[in-house]
Amino acid sequence: MPVGEGGQPAPPGAQDGSAEARRQFVLRLLADGELHSGAELAAHLGVTRAAVWKILRAAVDELGLELSSIRGKGYMLAAPLELLDPVRIEAGLSDLSCGLLGGLEVLDSVSSTNTRLMRRARDGAPSGLVCLAERQLAGRGRSGRRWVSPFGSNIYLSVLWRYPLAPAELGGLSIACGVAAARALKAAGVADIGLKWPNDLHWRRRKLGGLLLEVAGESQGPSHVVVGIGVNSRLSPGQAAGIDQPWTDLASALSDAPDDGRGDVRPGRNAVAALLIDALFPALIEFGNAGLDPFLPDWRAFDTYLGEPVALIMGERRITGTCAGVGADGALLLDTGEGRRAFHAGEVSLRPIATEMGQVSAATPKSSGS
Repeated sequence: MPVGEGGQPAPPGAQDGSAEARRQFVLRLLADGELHSGAELAAHLGVTRAAVWKILRAAVDELGLELSSIRGKGYMLAAPLELLDPVRIEAGLSDLSCGLLGGLEVLDSVSSTNTRLMRRARDGAPSGLVCLAERQLAGRGRSGRRWVSPFGSNIYLSVLWRYPLAPAELGGLSIACGVAAARALKAAGVADIGLKWPNDLHWRRRKLGGLLLEVAGESQGPSHVVVGIGVNSRLSPGQAAGIDQPWTDLASALSDAPDDGRGDVRPGRNAVAALLIDALFPALIEFGNAGLDPFLPDWRAFDTYLGEPVALIMGERRITGTCAGVGADGALLLDTGEGRRAFHAGEVSLRPIATEMGQVSAATPKSSGS
């Protein structure tokens, strides 16, 4: 019988002519970043070495991976990939999260994890359903902006949660979920993790990730929300070419993480996904029971621009002032020459103001890369 990873039988479809199964199997073999000969791959798949090259070429072209071919020796990816594994993710969850989990989907490709769960919610899917994907074909950020979503490089995670509350009562939930995500990344070892209102995760003033919440329901309740979180795990400059603002990834943010002497102990994608789920579930429960108040102290601690001069961009309008944190309803508080004003999300974007040589100027507004 043909064998796969670790001497195990190749998965169904790897040798029966299924192009998708063959592609996935080859990627899992190459994910270790080591050199694999064409003869080895051909034996696993039951095809010729010429066919192996065609399979690899198609996968590289479709997924945007960097593949090295060494004549006479074989093939290897430019960098190892830690592919998502539902068994490893669920094993990393707390007992509380395991009890709340309404299902765990890990997909090779999807238009958008949020879109999928919104559709599943309409079909009656349970609260606590989680969806992750290796890549998104139509990932979205706030205001419908494109989210850069290459294969195997980031974390694209969505959670479905149901409330007896009316949709209008969920104002501020994005703030609570942002706090939960920041807590998770801090637990993962990301020092200096910060939040930028309303939904960005920052590391040293560079975008590490972001959130997108989508709510639906009856006007008086019940309602459901899909919480989408995207975190840059490891991005090459080529993959990040579509991001038009300062960005970073977990590989950079964790580069200074302490080593306990037993090798690289920095958490991988599966571990970070489990930490995010573990932080989100109790936060969603707490918000339903107590609202936003319990999260405000941590938001203040994580607030990257608290007390700093900022500009709010609203279409063609620009308002400057000093960031004064967030209010009890999650609105941004801005101290201006006319006093303190409150702004809600929607089409409002916050930009830091650069101060150089006594001159104050607003950063040029750009569309978000996520």
